[in-house]
Amino acid sequence: MHRYRSHTCGELRATHVGETVRLSGWCHRIRDHGGILFVDLRDHYGITQCLADPDSPAFKALEACRAEWVIRIDGRVKARDEGLKNPKIPTGDIEIFITDLEVLGKADELPLQVFGDQDYPEETRLKYRFLDLRREKLHKNIMTRGEVVDSIRRRMKGQGFFEFQTPILTASSPEGARDFLVPSRIHPGKFYALPQAPQQYKQLLMMSGFDRYFQIAPCFRDEDPRADRLPGEFYQLDLEMSFVEQEDVFASVEPVIRGVFEDFAEGKRVTQVFPRIPYAESMRKYGSDKPDLRNPIEMQDVSEHFRGSGFRVFASMLEDARNQVWAIPAPTGGSRAFCDRMNSWAQGEGQKGLGYIMWREAESGSPEGAGPIANNIGPERTAAIRDQLGLKEGDAAFFVAGDPAKFVKFAGLARTKIGEELNLVDKEQFALAWIVDFPMYEYDEDEKKVDFSHNPFSMPQGGLEALETQDPLTIKAFQYDITCNGYEIASGGIRNHRPKAMVKAFEIAGYSEETVIERFGGMYRAFHYGAPPHGGMAAGVDRIVMLICGTQNLREISLFPMNQRAEDLLMGAPSEATPKQLRELSIRVAVDPAKGNA
Repeated sequence: MHRYRSHTCGELRATHVGETVRLSGWCHRIRDHGGILFVDLRDHYGITQCLADPDSPAFKALEACRAEWVIRIDGRVKARDEGLKNPKIPTGDIEIFITDLEVLGKADELPLQVFGDQDYPEETRLKYRFLDLRREKLHKNIMTRGEVVDSIRRRMKGQGFFEFQTPILTASSPEGARDFLVPSRIHPGKFYALPQAPQQYKQLLMMSGFDRYFQIAPCFRDEDPRADRLPGEFYQLDLEMSFVEQEDVFASVEPVIRGVFEDFAEGKRVTQVFPRIPYAESMRKYGSDKPDLRNPIEMQDVSEHFRGSGFRVFASMLEDARNQVWAIPAPTGGSRAFCDRMNSWAQGEGQKGLGYIMWREAESGSPEGAGPIANNIGPERTAAIRDQLGLKEGDAAFFVAGDPAKFVKFAGLARTKIGEELNLVDKEQFALAWIVDFPMYEYDEDEKKVDFSHNPFSMPQGGLEALETQDPLTIKAFQYDITCNGYEIASGGIRNHRPKAMVKAFEIAGYSEETVIERFGGMYRAFHYGAPPHGGMAAGVDRIVMLICGTQNLREISLFPMNQRAEDLLMGAPSEATPKQLRELSIRVAVDPAKGNA
């Protein structure tokens, strides 16, 4: 018999009754039932119930065991009595009577319990991540992650893509975040950068004639952490295709993303044909470029109903042509308590409040508007708003007014809040969509200049002619995202592969031709030697897994994540370098007295 096990803890069934077996694993739970000791033995594959009575030679050894000790047991497989079977686990029809037990590894007092689903501080969970990963839910999430990656890889190869690995040590590139820099020992004073994305390399692969590329790529960005973005590193499905237009990319990628969600949907509906929503329409209807389409609320412009009305606050705003009034419908939200609660929420978000109209039953048989706004604009305008929004008795509408560019983010948050509070969000689906026609440029208020709004390597719609003749802020890009349930899960574009157009695009954003050649010399040179039209995208593996697992924090689907301060509490990173290491790298650390650190 094998030194440690003849079977795993998830393998034994009723067909094994009578056999002598050997198992090794962790003591998941130990129970004393009237002098008989039970231990649920756990390994990666499952749990098996084992027992010993006072007559067993292993009884005293089991009596000394504690939670999370690692033990080896020998014993006979017995069938459980009918009333004692456990249908919740695959091994629930059997148990093992222990005849011999060996302690392989004792455990100190546990800083967190593996059994159960108790909540612990993040600091404890990350410092003792090896224990946290033993817990059932997190262990299952990590295994699901691996299965998702397998599904992606299988589907990409089925679509005719070839898997390549691009360099990790590369040159710094303006991808929208800070680079992690790696000092060079051989070239003192110079630095490599960890790739924010394999953007240039994958385009160079198209220049090299490989036609269809993908990889599950590690990406590194020195940016502040968020719940839906891990600090330091993340993984993406990176892909690129030659001789394609936007529709070709959609046709190749959509079945992959849809299929991955279908593989793990567990009964939830998955969008079959992704709707194409222009960026401007998405902002207009949902207040976001990553809308949660499970929420049926669509905002509408109701400015005409307030123009020249008795509600002077909105009427005076509308005298400025830039301003509008948007309505956020709230089906079933027509109660004073709910409207007051939303008004208080808005104030908590830094707003003066959130105006509303409620519709109630009236003697006329037609719902009657109520609230300060309804009283000021009168019954005809109130009825017209209700008709436009398709509302009825018991419903409400909330209003935001001003310059849409300034209030759109808040309006989107209000739409989300209303949908959640009124239980309008259909949680039993993965609602996917393409967001298309992103603006090529935006105005940076801080820098007081035009800058790229998305990927600087995208082809502008209209090409070089648009760059030379249009107002930059009106140019749209062949740029697209995939969204799911309120998250951006993929982003890409058709690439600007013409050298003149590339230079012009960067000039508009304030980069000279010399800077383009210096920063992107490899790709710029490649474009001069027969560049095929090409495009692609990248999908966030972490976010896809997060959605599939039904969690809202990426730490719940990552093996060894950092905390909110970008610290690895388990391994003690970042850490100080030794004087010898610094000398070899020709680096001297300058301490900032104001910060108290290097």
